[in-house]
Amino acid sequence: MAGQEKNGIVIIGAGQAGAQAVMSLRAEGYEGPIRLIGEEAEPPYQRPPLSKKFLAGEIGFDRVELKPAEFYEQSGCELILGTRVTRIEREAHLVHTGDGRAIGYDKLLIATGSRVREINVPGFDLPGVHYLRTVGDVREVQTHFHAGAKLVVVGGGYIGLEVAAVAKKNGMDVTVLETADRVMARVVDPIVSHFYQRIHAEEGVKIRTGETVAGFEGKGKVESVVTGEGEKFPCDFVVVGVGILPNVELAQEAGLHVENGIVVDECTQTSDPDICAAGDCTNHPNGVYGRRLRLESVQNAIEQGKTAAACLTGKAKPYSQVPWFWSDQYDLKLQIAGLSTGYTQAVTRGDPDHARSFAVFYLKDGVLVAVDAVNRAPEFMMARQLIAKHAKLDPARLRDETINMKEIEKA
Repeated sequence: MAGQEKNGIVIIGAGQAGAQAVMSLRAEGYEGPIRLIGEEAEPPYQRPPLSKKFLAGEIGFDRVELKPAEFYEQSGCELILGTRVTRIEREAHLVHTGDGRAIGYDKLLIATGSRVREINVPGFDLPGVHYLRTVGDVREVQTHFHAGAKLVVVGGGYIGLEVAAVAKKNGMDVTVLETADRVMARVVDPIVSHFYQRIHAEEGVKIRTGETVAGFEGKGKVESVVTGEGEKFPCDFVVVGVGILPNVELAQEAGLHVENGIVVDECTQTSDPDICAAGDCTNHPNGVYGRRLRLESVQNAIEQGKTAAACLTGKAKPYSQVPWFWSDQYDLKLQIAGLSTGYTQAVTRGDPDHARSFAVFYLKDGVLVAVDAVNRAPEFMMARQLIAKHAKLDPARLRDETINMKEIEKA
């Protein structure tokens, strides 16, 4: 199209979804200009390893970047890094940047992702209080990494527990403070929460649940974390991991439909026919569950990036997949398929009270809706297929470890 030859496609957000869209646009045969605009100075990279092997210093940036820099040059994609988009002018088909540029587009993809949820308590800005979302964040945290250092982690979700595991393996004194009555309460069943609390205790991490943080104290740098009950936990540094927020402000200010994320259809189309959105920032329909979701996962960002590329090139390839997530802590790989919300029965396969390998299947009126699998790849892989086809399963067969997962559906 002539318009595409002029301005082409602009992608706001150089994360997983944005980078995937670049790859998929060329795979779809799109030949027009592509501009990828990102706030960070680094080219697109994977976030999951940041709280795991990258934090531990086991891998360098070359192992987390999604593609080497020459890929974008060879793909004819202009990388505009270290640049913030401040406004979308829909009628004029322009995006405005913080350095005063106005960049034209024919089609636009918003892949702005998410940001850390900050806690606003006294002392929140003391040196030594960190969040972990970017490569820069990790490099700052790593300056405190030495054996014997005291770390307080605020938040017992994925990020908090992954950081705690890495810090403990590096010889640090680690305490985790969690507001809820169990860790990872937002994403897993109590069976899995109690398993991880047991494992962390065995590894030497101190976990305190039901604790709110009232503030941070210290002279010149953080020296202690104060709870709502007034108890003080001495520390050399703090990592806060209390969730993330979708970056929807650009879309909202541009007048797009926003409701717990940028509202898109199954093809990632927003309320503007020339704008798609993908990744953590979207609220999208999911055909497997028959409802709208906002997901914070790599899998969702990748698949929506592919779907958006198809949509931007005039092809309809609806996105409807079983969501999946993972977390690495110590020698444990937790793999989650599906969403357990609303389940009526939890069926355990294995022994979470004594072993380091088991799975919990979640049934809703007999139909499998989700699985949490710890060091159980076969259960995870098979469950993804069974969830997609709304399989009705016999709980007794799920519990029976003598039955191969490939045979689990048989009567």
